[in-house]
Amino acid sequence: MYIAIIADDNKKELMAQFCIAYCNILSRHHLCATHTTGKYISDATGLDIETFLPGSAGGTEQITARVSYNEIDLVFCFRSTDPAKTQYESELNLLRLCDVYNIPLATNIATAEVLVQALEAGSFNWREYVNPISEYSMKKKTKK
Repeated sequence: MYIAIIADDNKKELMAQFCIAYCNILSRHHLCATHTTGKYISDATGLDIETFLPGSAGGTEQITARVSYNEIDLVFCFRSTDPAKTQYESELNLLRLCDVYNIPLATNIATAEVLVQALEAGSFNWREYVNPISEYSMKKKTKK
């Protein structure tokens, strides 16, 4: 599975703690993240994470583009809960496209824990049937 990870500055520590707790599960999947978040998590866990640009420099848009091409299977996006924080258009577009392409999305730790447990249980195998010609499905078929 291809898992994208994004965390606002005040949620990076929480995301790192989440990834530490579920490191064993996450290590079996391809992880990508915005640059600072990816480095923060990699330093804390040792997980191999493909990093994009920082979120403020276009990293969120890079992940959103992958979502729009159905190349991401799961998104963890811990957003700021500060009511004074401006919601960026790129973040709202990511949320919208996850809905459009039926990509499971967790914006808080409670939902993230439910999704990572479902990932461990094999509950995301339906992704193969949603888009059977996706790059993910093609790779899985060639490994059999």
